[in-house]
Amino acid sequence: MKGIIFELKRRLIEAVKRNPAEGLLFSGGLDSAILAAISSQAKAITISLESYGEDIKYANLCAKKFNLKHYHKRITTNEAIDAIAEVIKILKSFDPAIPNDIVVYFGLKFAKEMGIKKMGTGDGSDELFAGYSFMKDINNLSHYIEYISHSMQFSSNEIGRFFGIEIIQPYLDKKFIEFSLGISPRLKIKREKGKIWGKWILRKAFEDALPREIIWQDKRPLEYGSGMTKLRECISSRISDEEFENKKRNYPIKFINKEHLYYYEVYRNIIGKIPKPKLGQKACPACGAGIRPEARHCWVCGWSAISLNLI
Repeated sequence: MKGIIFELKRRLIEAVKRNPAEGLLFSGGLDSAILAAISSQAKAITISLESYGEDIKYANLCAKKFNLKHYHKRITTNEAIDAIAEVIKILKSFDPAIPNDIVVYFGLKFAKEMGIKKMGTGDGSDELFAGYSFMKDINNLSHYIEYISHSMQFSSNEIGRFFGIEIIQPYLDKKFIEFSLGISPRLKIKREKGKIWGKWILRKAFEDALPREIIWQDKRPLEYGSGMTKLRECISSRISDEEFENKKRNYPIKFINKEHLYYYEVYRNIIGKIPKPKLGQKACPACGAGIRPEARHCWVCGWSAISLNLI
């Protein structure tokens, strides 16, 4: 056990050295905190919606411990709403995860203003080390993780291209991915002190390098940590129940909620029609967009096989 924990730490440190960045999108969550601990010279940028969210508490704790050059950018609700159209235009998507993407958008926009050319992110850690709660219920988790390791997509790459910033993703370093795939799922999801933890072995590998509050914090989706959940409430309040029910009948989309409808109408005005399947593709069961036959997620509307228990 100690051997693989030591090796994991060594391999990730090497991956960070192979993939240097000037800045870091910094939520103070486990993944970005580990990167900050390894490369403390990077400029760390934290985004929050006004005074909402918990990220800044954890980010400040890490920034103090590692003496980071830490920048906290507060975004107003109006600024976030105004950015929705731009984010949808960049991503060509009306995925309900747009609030997460807005955080990335403002983080990279701020980095651009600072003249940063290379920004690091914690992308890929949750996928490779079973950080999502639904993963504990997946049969043959090793197979699932290996499958998604070949098809992972992150909005940070698209948004980075828009701003002319190279996105650095140490967890997605080819050698590190190969190593991580060889780690047993029993070490990725493990019970400790009466609680089941995702990314258990990653936590153990850096347990001596980070404050306990950081290492053993629960998974905090970007939208919650940044406070962007409040944005969801604001958007949903703009659509009445009657309007939602009427439009659900009129549009050929399986909407998750009012917010999803709102994003679709922005998409419809800016992008237009949903792309139809190309040769060799199948139609997304929620929006009709073309996706690969084996795909379990639609980039256009956010449909996921996970939510339909199809894994």
